[in-house]
Amino acid sequence: MANIELQKNILATIAYYDGMDYPMASFEAHKYLMKFSNSQHPVSDENIKYSLLEVMNELENDNLRRFIEECDGFYFLKGKKELVEQRLKKNKIANKKIRILTGLAKWLRYAPFVRMIAMTGSLAMKNTDAKSDLDLLIILKKGKIFTGRALVTLAAHLLGKRRYADKIKDRACLNHFLTDDSLEISIREAFLASEYSLRIWPVFGWHYFQEFQEKNGWIKKYELNFRPDEIPNLKFIKETAFSWRARKLGEMLLNFDFIENILKKRQLGRIEKNPKTQETGRGIIANDNELLFWPNFEKQGPLNFEKFKEKLGKIGH
Repeated sequence: MANIELQKNILATIAYYDGMDYPMASFEAHKYLMKFSNSQHPVSDENIKYSLLEVMNELENDNLRRFIEECDGFYFLKGKKELVEQRLKKNKIANKKIRILTGLAKWLRYAPFVRMIAMTGSLAMKNTDAKSDLDLLIILKKGKIFTGRALVTLAAHLLGKRRYADKIKDRACLNHFLTDDSLEISIREAFLASEYSLRIWPVFGWHYFQEFQEKNGWIKKYELNFRPDEIPNLKFIKETAFSWRARKLGEMLLNFDFIENILKKRQLGRIEKNPKTQETGRGIIANDNELLFWPNFEKQGPLNFEKFKEKLGKIGH
């Protein structure tokens, strides 16, 4: 028997990721299943869960097939078959970039106060183009977010991998830092729920990644089948005795409050004076627990959601 509610949720999920030119495999449609809604506010019932088999069955339903198509195991809105070939090409590009980022992360793990490194955004989806950068989420020791950020930025710069000015391709975009005592994201809406469920790939610090997922359980309000305790089939950069000792030595040498206070005053001053901080449509957070620099958040978040609603409207729900 057809499950109309589940069909709506599947269609909403495929329509949402269509805005990112991302056709979905059946297991992705299941894992990142969204609640059908015309609102960015969470409306899901966390007690409702659907199995992979249920999702796969509905994907073949004639009613749902009025709006979606399938090619090579990927599902997409009707008339978007070209997205499958694009995804396969982008997947190859992403694999090369992931190797670059992994090499960078092997060095960044030595930076004092670093606790976790994760790639995010289109790269974590393997849906990136050749000219794109490498988005990173970094967890730092509590009370050392400004010192940690300065050290990570310096390390990436010395390695020739920091994004700045027109230096973009294959360079680290250090746009999000959290502390290990908080781990909670301040902005809670549909786009970031997707960003930190589908578009995140931890490369170092698995224990902290697990804590990060647990602390941000609000994601489940948007992603019906989100499982914080699910272990992805990924390769992690392991902590070694040498990397741990090297990082701890650096922390001993730099573990002074006056250093953190000086860097905090300096960084907050630069953030406040930066004209981009005052522009509308920007996600800027700067405090002792979180540093977020998302210059085009309005275009990626709310605007993407508006496109999603437009697509659903055209489909005729």
